[in-house]
Amino acid sequence: MKVYVTPLAPNPRRVSWFLAEKGIDDVEVVTLNLMQGEHKTPEYLAKAGLANVPMLELDDGTCITESLAICRYLESRYPEPNLFGRTPEETAVIEMWTRRGEMLVATPMMMGVRHTHPAMGALEQQVPVIGEHNLGAATRALKVLDRRLGETAWLAGDRFTIADLVTFIGIDFGRMIKFQVPGELASVARWAEAMRARPAAKAGMPQKAPA
Repeated sequence: MKVYVTPLAPNPRRVSWFLAEKGIDDVEVVTLNLMQGEHKTPEYLAKAGLANVPMLELDDGTCITESLAICRYLESRYPEPNLFGRTPEETAVIEMWTRRGEMLVATPMMMGVRHTHPAMGALEQQVPVIGEHNLGAATRALKVLDRRLGETAWLAGDRFTIADLVTFIGIDFGRMIKFQVPGELASVARWAEAMRARPAAKAGMPQKAPA
């Protein structure tokens, strides 16, 4: 298998971190340069169907895009450590918090960065007002996470799951525009430090925040 990623974009970072959490080392990693348009070449588009990264290419030629679909596939092939849920109840709670984290925080944060960071102008037809609106929505939604994390160690309960990974990487992407979690959200800050301290975190984190 091959997985196509790029180091700074949040969705590929999800897959890179997931691979590290699982200890998967038999998947070839192919790094693409988005600024040079390597995700838009005819060869890549013929496999992916869209100019989307990440992509997982299976041994039989099947190609899967969408980071959560890739992670679900890998979970089925490499079931431990479990990150998607062991019981119907736990699986549903993890799915709920993954969806909440992605829709309320991660996606608005990504949109905020894409529409306000100068470097993103090479990839995005930027509309600054869209960026500012989404950053405000993401910041307000952090209060929901803070309430939850005041009750549990991790978003879906007492252990790290895909919900934490998806949500944290979305928040961390805000470093590109020097976003900081508001100081009063102590539970989010505690959780974020726990995320950064995970041994697998290095695989899903850029070595430095871009200027």
